[in-house]
Amino acid sequence: MNHYSFEDIAVGMEEAFCVEVTFQMVEKFRQITGDVNPLHTDEEFARNKGYKDCVAYGMLTASFLSTLAGVYIPGEKSLIHSVETKFVKPVFVGDVLTVRGTVKEKNETFSVITLKVVITNQEDEKVLRGSMQIGVLPDGK
Repeated sequence: MNHYSFEDIAVGMEEAFCVEVTFQMVEKFRQITGDVNPLHTDEEFARNKGYKDCVAYGMLTASFLSTLAGVYIPGEKSLIHSVETKFVKPVFVGDVLTVRGTVKEKNETFSVITLKVVITNQEDEKVLRGSMQIGVLPDGK
């Protein structure tokens, strides 16, 4: 886990990590949310809709943005204020995602950073893009 303070962060700074989407992740997400939409749970239904397999939940993909902020940038001092995402392509079990955030702005008055976020799959295709506003908590609080 990173421990960046607001002063440590500069515009252009970037952090990234990779994660493989597993069946267990999709199943746990279904159990937590209660979303039983057949696009995510029924292979035949998904194929009849033109997909190669069940589509992983978009919000599961987006949930990795929490890890980006809470572990990578800024890390332990993060407090997510807002997240805006666009789901560009479907994600499937077995996809290896690269979750990347780049600092686009720093608001000195409120100790808030703006990250441009992009998630790509193993084919380097964008599956999600967006932005996050993240507060950077002061030391000792």
